[in-house]
Order: sequence, then C-alpha cells, then structure tokens
Amino acid sequence: MSHLPWQKSSFSNAEGGSTCLELATGAGDARHLRESDDPDVVITTSTAKLRAFVLGAKAGEFDHLL
Repeated sequence: MSHLPWQKSSFSNAEGGSTCLELATGAGDARHLRESDDPDVVITTSTAKLRAFVLGAKAGEFDHLL
C-alpha cells in the first residue's frame, strides 16, 4: 500500500513528523489508516464506518477507555 497517496493529519508533529496518523483513499469505498512510525500496519474500513468512528470520538463515546 506504499503506492497510495497518504495524507498526514494537520496535527502532525512538526519537528519530526514521525508520530502522525495518515489516511489514504483506496479502490471503491475503501479508506486506509496507518501511523507514520509503523507504515506496514494498515487498517482498512469504509467511509461510513470511519465517519461514525470520528464522530463518536469527537462526542466522547470512547473516553471511558482511556
């Protein structure tokens, strides 16, 4: 998946850039996520599932896990 155009978060570490969440769009509805410090580990999901996760995280639905 290294051939995909990975986009880094705007909140990435500006001093080294090695602690970033990256996102890439795949074929069809596939969305790929990885951490820049471990680029061989990729999570693949759909747009709807990624959107639900992000909205849930913003709403604090996972705060009890911290």
